[in-house]
Amino acid sequence: MTKTSIPSTSGLLNIDKPKGLTSHDVVNRVRKLAGQRRVGHAGTLDPMATGVLLVCLGQATRLIEYVMAGRKQYRAVFRFGVTTDTLDADGQITAENDPSGLSETQLRQILPAFLGQIEQLPPLFSAIKKAGQPLYKRARAGETVEVEPRQVTLYELAWVAWQPPDLTLDITCSPGTYIRSLARDVGLAAGPGAHLAGLTRTASGPWKLADAVPLTTLEREAAEDGPSWQRHLHPPDQAVTHLPPVILSPEDAKHVQQGQQIQIDLPPNTSSLDNLGLARAYTPDGDFLAILTLAEPDAKLWQPKKVFQI
Repeated sequence: MTKTSIPSTSGLLNIDKPKGLTSHDVVNRVRKLAGQRRVGHAGTLDPMATGVLLVCLGQATRLIEYVMAGRKQYRAVFRFGVTTDTLDADGQITAENDPSGLSETQLRQILPAFLGQIEQLPPLFSAIKKAGQPLYKRARAGETVEVEPRQVTLYELAWVAWQPPDLTLDITCSPGTYIRSLARDVGLAAGPGAHLAGLTRTASGPWKLADAVPLTTLEREAAEDGPSWQRHLHPPDQAVTHLPPVILSPEDAKHVQQGQQIQIDLPPNTSSLDNLGLARAYTPDGDFLAILTLAEPDAKLWQPKKVFQI
């Protein structure tokens, strides 16, 4: 059984983001209640969206890249007949068309074309940077900006409800997928156009909405009883549970702390280790110590990639 002795102000918060706040707003409020600056989020949610926002504190901020890599799940509402410049309900209306001719049968026939690996054009109003500046800033300045399509994967588009003109779907997708863009593209395929009228992230990797804590709860607990909010912190190594664990000898642990390569055998029942090329390393006492990368497979040499204070 592994554990972590990384300071209690390091860890992950699974926050149920409220509507109307940017992801950065949430980070700032967590910084205030935690009394520290080293806070970051793993995967932006637009202000109108709610649901799972993973916020990393302290040393856990060094694991954001691993947290962001997991599949995402959303419940989305597409509203047909109205398109906007931001592709969601917060934007200015760009066109209105009569969606009354749409049927459930027609929509069910359209959706399968969007499953699997597809090319998706991100929204102009997004945080993607071009020439060092976010696209949304350039769009608001009236600039004409070319957006490059990107490859994303839609694993599931599960039908929830059709209450004209609104279609509700449960979506499972790869990181980097824009649900606003999907609403636009489904609307174009259907004819009258559409925009994203509602969005809740229900899961990010293994992190579920059912287990998320409301931001207001964290703030109330911090105000009423100081450190009590920390009970919602998950240990930093929970960000990398998909990586095989390796328990190091005292000597190897010392070498890793010094940034030196070590030679270890592959742990039993971790054949995927060869493909991943990464492992999470623990001291003999079970303290989370490092992320290791396989430097020389034939020689079984591992290089410390990220080393954590214990």
